[in-house]
Amino acid sequence: MSQSTLGPDTPTADTITIDVQPRHIPRGHSEDLGPINDMSPESWQYSPETINDYYRKRLLQVIRRLINVFLLFASFALGLWWDKIRGKNPKEERKRAIHLREMLTELGPTYIKVGQALSTRPDLVPPVYLDELTTLQDQLPSFPNEVAYSFIEEELGQKPQNIYAELSDKPIAAASLGQVYKGKLKTGEKVAVKVQRPDLIKRITLDIYILRNLSTWAQKTFTFLRSDLVAITDELAGRIFEEINYIQEGKNAEEFAKFYGHLSEIYVPKIYWEYTGRRVLTMEWVEGTKLTNIQEIQAQGIEATHLVEVGVNCSLRQLLEHGFFHADPHPGNLLAMKDGRLAYLDFGMMSRIKPYQRYGLIEAVVHLVNRDFDALAYDYVKLDFLKPETDLTPIVPALTEVFGNALGSSVAELNFKSITDQMSEMMYEFPFKVPAYYALILRSMVTLEGIAIGIDPEFKVLSKAYPYVAKRLLTDPSPELRASLKDLLFKEGGFRWNRLENLMRNAKDSQDYDIDKVVDQAADFLFSARGEFIRERLVNEITNALDMFSRRTWFNMSSMVREQVGLAVQETPQDLQGNSESFEHLQNILQILQNTPGFDPMKVVPLIMKLLGKPETQQMGHKIAEGLVQKLVTRLVRNLLLEIDRPSDNNLGTINTQKSLPAA
Repeated sequence: MSQSTLGPDTPTADTITIDVQPRHIPRGHSEDLGPINDMSPESWQYSPETINDYYRKRLLQVIRRLINVFLLFASFALGLWWDKIRGKNPKEERKRAIHLREMLTELGPTYIKVGQALSTRPDLVPPVYLDELTTLQDQLPSFPNEVAYSFIEEELGQKPQNIYAELSDKPIAAASLGQVYKGKLKTGEKVAVKVQRPDLIKRITLDIYILRNLSTWAQKTFTFLRSDLVAITDELAGRIFEEINYIQEGKNAEEFAKFYGHLSEIYVPKIYWEYTGRRVLTMEWVEGTKLTNIQEIQAQGIEATHLVEVGVNCSLRQLLEHGFFHADPHPGNLLAMKDGRLAYLDFGMMSRIKPYQRYGLIEAVVHLVNRDFDALAYDYVKLDFLKPETDLTPIVPALTEVFGNALGSSVAELNFKSITDQMSEMMYEFPFKVPAYYALILRSMVTLEGIAIGIDPEFKVLSKAYPYVAKRLLTDPSPELRASLKDLLFKEGGFRWNRLENLMRNAKDSQDYDIDKVVDQAADFLFSARGEFIRERLVNEITNALDMFSRRTWFNMSSMVREQVGLAVQETPQDLQGNSESFEHLQNILQILQNTPGFDPMKVVPLIMKLLGKPETQQMGHKIAEGLVQKLVTRLVRNLLLEIDRPSDNNLGTINTQKSLPAA
């Protein structure tokens, strides 16, 4: 937590020694929710069946809440209609945006979470509304200290003054699910103490019950809706349930630290478990500055854009490496520390991506960057955007048209905003169905790009992300990415050298790129059973290159001899002019290797000696020799036949063999 997370109206009182006697609130008073109360904190999970069973018996509560929600939204809709009648543009009406923010705040935590999700969707919400919805993340009314102190005593079994040496007299931040105090333990460590709001479970579950039933009704009623509204509601509800269990948040923080805390520019605060319960979380206090406070960051000698790049690379690791990612990286949860590290806070909203989805995302990025739209269409099937039985024939041209216009001429022009904008138009025309997990990924990446653009308008997330994707494609030994790499580099029997050059050129700019690992893995894969396909094509490439080299050498030697004996020198045949295309690509690759940090040519020598002793290398050598002999014999026979077919000067003894030779 940081002082920089304070809103303009948030009190900034210094910490004081606690002398307030909390008003006792009976345990469970705010959590009377039947079977849900019987769950242990460790097994606390969202259960739509349990919530449905509970509220089916309490229809009066449901009806009262429905009427309340309906009246508020009807009032908002009426205001928009009146603005339209008077000729005013609702997008420019800050009054309506403020009304929406206040309405969501009044409706409580569930609708605040909906508003927070919308605050990261500039493709859905006008700018004036985005500004107001963003404040839902930091500036909310706090609840009384007495209630917070009671929860601390109930959860931790001791009065606050027996646990903390100091605790701020007012919350330093208040969010939708809880509020935060700055404190100090008896042992001297500075801590942030998060305390949950009262009556939270009852309010959330009631709203979830209503939203889920409305989603079910809408799904059945409006056939044009392709998105699974019930799944989206369940995804949101599941995330909220995880957020209101602070024990789970503490576990999330430790798992996040295990995966990413070792990175030199990433910092994850410590959790104090002896002072943590389901409604109270005590974690290390982190001093830092919001990423959006550019001037203050720069004044500390820290490059703000570099920190955003650090965040992008960390997010890519989260999404594509371990599949455990921070789904709420808004500016209040990302702090620039004075030593230049990027601190992550608030681990309540986390999510996971399955391995096949991680590999599918990597493949989709590669196919997108390389404009392989046939493969990209199939990626959408693998990523659950399209059903397996979907006819992709009309979708490929649509992808070509959409992304061909949106992507521009280079990777540097790619950004998530253009992609999502273009995709949203196409999804109405074709049977796309956005999976629930993708909404969280999109929120994470669009938020990061939004922070970055605020610092540098020319910042493009994908241009910063592709080096990491290229590195993964070259170094990951998984069968999925090996197959993807093969599909990328080989097409219709030919090797696409330019793709390999592009991958290597981008990968060398990625953090912790190990070129030795790439060379070793390439060698292991090349001489494995799966690499037979590549070995066959390498034999052809090497045979053709050696054949051209030998022919050029023979021609140059014969030309030298003819010149010395006074005979006319023939012009160089067209097919021997210049270097072979493969030779030029090899020169480019060697140049890329020389410019790659950590590359040592001397380390390649032992590898070459090792490879020369492999039986596969000897087999390749035999095939190359056979190929060269075959080309030589073919060329000799062809030249001999041409000599026989050529007419003599006196037109005698001409033998025309064309009729006797089979057609080519």
